[in-house]
Amino acid sequence: MTAFQVEIGTQTVINVTLEANATQLEGMVVTALGITREKTSLGYSTQEVKGELVNTVKSENFMNSLSGKVSGVQIKKTTNMGGSTNVLLRGSKSLTGDNQVLFVIDGVPVNNNITNTRDQQQGGIGYDYGNAASDINPDDIESINVLKGSAATALYGSRAAGGVVMITTKKGTAKTTGVGADSKSSIGVTINSGITMGFVDKSTFPKYQLDFGAGYGKYYGDDGDAYFNTDGTGNLWAPTTEDASYGAPFDPNLMVFQWDAVDPESPNYNKATPWVAAKNGPITFFEKPVTYTNSVSIDNVFGTGSYRLSYTNFIENGLLPNSKLNKDNLLMNGTWKVNDKLTATGSANYSTTKGLGRNSTGYSDNITGSFRQWMQTNVDIQAQKEAYFDTKRNMTWNWADPFDETQGPIYWDNYYWTRYENYENDKRNRFIGNVSLNYKVNSWLDIFGRVSGDSYNELQEERRAVGSIATPFGIGEGADGSINQDDQSSGYLRRDISFSEYNYDLMANFNKDLNKDFNLKGILGTNIRRTTYTRLISSTSGGLRIPGLYSLQNSYVLLPFSKELASQVGVNGIYASASLGYKNFLYLDLTA
Repeated sequence: MTAFQVEIGTQTVINVTLEANATQLEGMVVTALGITREKTSLGYSTQEVKGELVNTVKSENFMNSLSGKVSGVQIKKTTNMGGSTNVLLRGSKSLTGDNQVLFVIDGVPVNNNITNTRDQQQGGIGYDYGNAASDINPDDIESINVLKGSAATALYGSRAAGGVVMITTKKGTAKTTGVGADSKSSIGVTINSGITMGFVDKSTFPKYQLDFGAGYGKYYGDDGDAYFNTDGTGNLWAPTTEDASYGAPFDPNLMVFQWDAVDPESPNYNKATPWVAAKNGPITFFEKPVTYTNSVSIDNVFGTGSYRLSYTNFIENGLLPNSKLNKDNLLMNGTWKVNDKLTATGSANYSTTKGLGRNSTGYSDNITGSFRQWMQTNVDIQAQKEAYFDTKRNMTWNWADPFDETQGPIYWDNYYWTRYENYENDKRNRFIGNVSLNYKVNSWLDIFGRVSGDSYNELQEERRAVGSIATPFGIGEGADGSINQDDQSSGYLRRDISFSEYNYDLMANFNKDLNKDFNLKGILGTNIRRTTYTRLISSTSGGLRIPGLYSLQNSYVLLPFSKELASQVGVNGIYASASLGYKNFLYLDLTA
């Protein structure tokens, strides 16, 4: 802005004309510990992503929305509902350690643990429970700054070796239009609702051959007649024990007893049906995923401060039957200028995440693995669905002995039995908060103090219903009990996980012009960090005594010893950083 002086004299009317003026605005970025600096004064690379770019398309994990938006950042995500997302900055730094970036919200480090078992993380059986950082609500994000390089992350120590993602949340802002826009106190209310519908991309799904039915192929014979088992009257039986489709060629004139001829409750009980390919293949098993997002926020700016209150509900009905993810997030933050020298800020964020029916990963008991490798093209998926819902029993297509239903499945349960009986459920309650005071000693020195906390409790429950095939289940070897588990056809397992971290920061920030050419800015501070983590794993053994009762006390044999992991970490640190600038273009930075 350019000022002009005009002599009024005897004039009663003064005409004012606004003159165009170009002003160069220095870009400001949020750096380590939440300190704002001019981008041109930094000796390392940063990149900012505006909040609207990560919340336009709603996702259960905001990290997925960073893909393709930040150079040098690799986003490795799974397609599982609520699954983990691995964020790598400029590649891996360690062959054996944690390469994840450190997430920092408004200057406060937050936990991003993955609580999956070691077996699951290495591709074995288990469930993907996602990252803890997925609790961050994208609707509350104002901006994201990615700090790259050791100089950018040195103040956070070794846990920031993989880089730092700085998240700034939205604050209370004054209204610019509407009623109250010019008043000293203005309240704004924002309501958003959205629905996102998905679909199965058939181009990514296997294309099945529809010329041959159940069987393992010519291992049994050259003419195909041995692909069927024959009873005393010469009736043809499909080889239910074989989970492949290299058997006898389909022939609609050939009448065959198949998997649904076994059970007395089946409409095809003791009936032979035409030997043809199934009308409803595996693609019909999947459901159309739907996501619902509803949020409301209230902003208020008054004479000495501001606040923002927001609530968001996120519901995702998954791709698989009986799968659902529900998130509730409540955030309140505010700023109060106590007097000309003292300013107080605070933030409190409470969230709950509930998961139901996450997909089983790995090789064993993975339905999608069956669809891609081990199945029979004569099995109608919708007939399997009807068989389960009509009987509420494990009406498998993969009988171990078609003449003795009590033997159960040999390799695969009824797919709907798996989804509605052998499901998992989980719940995480989390609180992230901080309170800080900033005292302005003089024009170039501030004293800043902050207390922050991040804590959550998580329950993971897994179950196998009586009558299922036997798979690795329960407590095995290893710290998380996932190694060398016994095969069990029923059981109940639970993991109780607790985490808390508290940080106490005190620092002095200075920014002083030494003369017209030189400027010195920096911080001197101390941090006290206390972290605790516990995980308790308990399981039944030998199966369940009472079907349908999922409790540790329902163990068929004596309960095995629970596995417990507990850790406490205390870190006391002193840090300092200084930047000497010359004419706003040459800088010398030191960090310790």
